Formats: sequence, structure tokens, C-alpha cells
Amino acid sequence: MVESSIGIQIDDVYKRLRTTQALSGASTMFEPERLHGLIGPEGVGKTTLLRSVVGFLRPDSGEIRFTDQEHSISFDSVRPEMAYMPQQQSLYPDLSIEEHLKFFQKLYGVPEQLYVEKSTELLRITRLEKFRDRPAGKLSGGMYKKLGLMCALLRSPSVILLDEPTNGVDPISRREFWELLYSLSEGHILIIVATAYMDEAERCDHVHLLDRGQVIAHGEPRALLEGEGVSSFDELFIRREQGENS
Repeated sequence: MVESSIGIQIDDVYKRLRTTQALSGASTMFEPERLHGLIGPEGVGKTTLLRSVVGFLRPDSGEIRFTDQEHSISFDSVRPEMAYMPQQQSLYPDLSIEEHLKFFQKLYGVPEQLYVEKSTELLRITRLEKFRDRPAGKLSGGMYKKLGLMCALLRSPSVILLDEPTNGVDPISRREFWELLYSLSEGHILIIVATAYMDEAERCDHVHLLDRGQVIAHGEPRALLEGEGVSSFDELFIRREQGENS
């Protein structure tokens, strides 16, 4: 069986949300089997772009195209391969970690044997085995985020989109979450992480800098910084803002 190798092409996408022009001609390419960072401050269109990719929003104009093994495929064929973790997760505070996993097993129709293997693996790599009976409402911020990721991964997606997954968690939990993402990336899946934390940009294989609804630059993080003549992504955005205001 040939494994999927899904890529996503964004071509000149516009999207208006009421009075806000959230996307203003965004264009970029998310290559298969890589860990991509969608980087930018709050309010620049990161969430809108992710929701457009996953099909929750329809672009006003432009196109989002999907490929598998470099051949064009339909959204309907790729949708079952995708998992989305929103910034504000809707987990059930009274359900335990294990009860959440069982719930999503039934929701996704995961066969029992595969569920046992997958849930055991996820509990191990998230280091939550000892907490499987703890209700979601009593988890720390970092553990809560890990539970949300486990629920998304239970269906074994080829593409996963994460919206601000480390927002509001402590530095140790942030580091552990990225270690988890690194382990997932070894499984040859496409990962897109939206974040406003500029230091997280350098943790990605490829970054896409978003500002005012447009992708202003993209590339390998270190090469991009060197090409712009800056030492950090904070500096890059500050310089850009100062240049527009001068």
C-alpha cells in the first residue's frame, strides 16, 4: 500500500469576516511530510487560513489545492486524512483522558485493535499513562493541550493543523509539546503549526510569515533570517512595521 504524501497549495486567497479583511491574497505552499510554522502576531489571519484549509470557511476568491504524490486530489478525498486542533478546544471537563479517547474512537470509527495500539502509543509519547483516569477539567494547561492533540491523532491523520497549540502554557509544557511534534514529524505526516511565539519559528522545518492577511516571506528559518539580515523573527516583524510607519 502506497502511503499518502499530501501537500497543500494556497493561491491568492482572500477572505473577509464581517468588517475585517482577514486574508488579502495569501499564497504559499505547504510541502508534504514537513513541520511547517505559520508565524505572525495576533490578528494577522492565521486562524482564518487554517480554517479555510480544513474547510470550515470558504475563500471569497483564490484557491486551495491539494496534492498526493504530486497529483491533484479533491478536498473530499483528503478531508478524512486531516485533523484540526483549534485554539479553543472543546473537551468535556467531567470526562477522563481515557473516556475522551474512547469517545473519539467511536466518533472516528476506529477498530478496537487499532484503538488499543494507537491509544497506548499516544499515552506513552505524551507521558499521560499515569493520568488516564483524571478528568479533563483537572488537567494542567499543558496536559489539556496534549489530550486535545491525542484526540486529533487517534484517526491516524496524514495532515494535522494546530492553531496556537502552546498558547497559555508554561515553558516546560511548551518544550514537551514541541518534542511531541518532533516525534510525530518522524511519521512522515504534514504538520502545520500556527503560533504568535516568534521563538517557536526556528523549531520548524519551514516557516510562512503572515502579516495583514498575506504571506510576506517563507523558507527555512535560519536561511530566511540570514537573507533578511536579522537575528530573530521578532526583529524581522519589528523592522517591517517600522518600515511601513516611516
